[in-house]
Amino acid sequence: MVLFPFAEYWSFYLGFLLFVLAMLSVDLGVFHRQAREVTVREASLWTALWIFLALLFNLGFYFYTGSKQLALEFLTGFVVEKSLAIDNIFVFAIVFSYFAIPKVHQHRVLFFGVLGALIFRGLFIAMSSYLMAYREVVIFFGVLLIFTGIKMLLSADKAMEPERSWILKLLRKLFRIDFGSKEKSFFILKEGKRYATPLFIALLFIEFTDILFAIDSVPAIFALTHEPFIVFTSNVFAILGLRSMYFLLAGAIDQFQHIKYGLAAVLVFVGLKMAWLNEAFGGKFPVSWSLGIIALFIGASIGFSLFQKKTGWHRAAK
Repeated sequence: MVLFPFAEYWSFYLGFLLFVLAMLSVDLGVFHRQAREVTVREASLWTALWIFLALLFNLGFYFYTGSKQLALEFLTGFVVEKSLAIDNIFVFAIVFSYFAIPKVHQHRVLFFGVLGALIFRGLFIAMSSYLMAYREVVIFFGVLLIFTGIKMLLSADKAMEPERSWILKLLRKLFRIDFGSKEKSFFILKEGKRYATPLFIALLFIEFTDILFAIDSVPAIFALTHEPFIVFTSNVFAILGLRSMYFLLAGAIDQFQHIKYGLAAVLVFVGLKMAWLNEAFGGKFPVSWSLGIIALFIGASIGFSLFQKKTGWHRAAK
């Protein structure tokens, strides 16, 4: 049973969307009206702000519903989505490096990337809210998450190679691309013909990969809650903070070289919840246990990464 059906609570969804649009307008129209490089201090403040707003929303949600269970479901969903978003950050760094996107223009690319991600996530969540009503679909996505997690475990040390991606091959067929352009525009005119710039190709590459990530992340949150409103809001808050988190962590990505093992473990665990654990626990695996297990996986992978980097243990082992 859904407690917040869209037909009855459309004003909740509309109000939340208006809030999101207002925050995006302030971000682009006030703080980033002119193209410039985002500093670590600024990224830290925006990251903290988005986390604070998510927690504030959760507090208000708790007082409105009076349900500790629903508040925990939002918090767990936010933590899962925020954790899985780290994988996006690795992709951002690789794409920006491959297409030689100047730091001064990276925020613009990510702004429109996040805007597109919000639209696609909304559509995917709306579709999933109907599909997840069928047990066979839930099991299918559970098995898919387990398979994805195992695949991530086996390929965690392999870097993404954009030049070998089917996405780039498709984009080369769809657009004339001037890879040498340093313009801030998405398209330029050259010898009377319209060419896509590296900024536009990087944007589309990021959008395509986010759609692929959504296939994992959206079902993962549906494994934690049956409420589309919680899935939607926790997804949105995590995505809105993705740009600032990238600029905060971009220079330190190599410090978290084992984070993908933690993310893979989270995917396998969530897949097991969907395919088996929820039914084994009478239809609902305890959300507090889920939060603890997920935090343990992510925390352990980050802690081990930092320990290994600090001590040089891996070099000594070799």
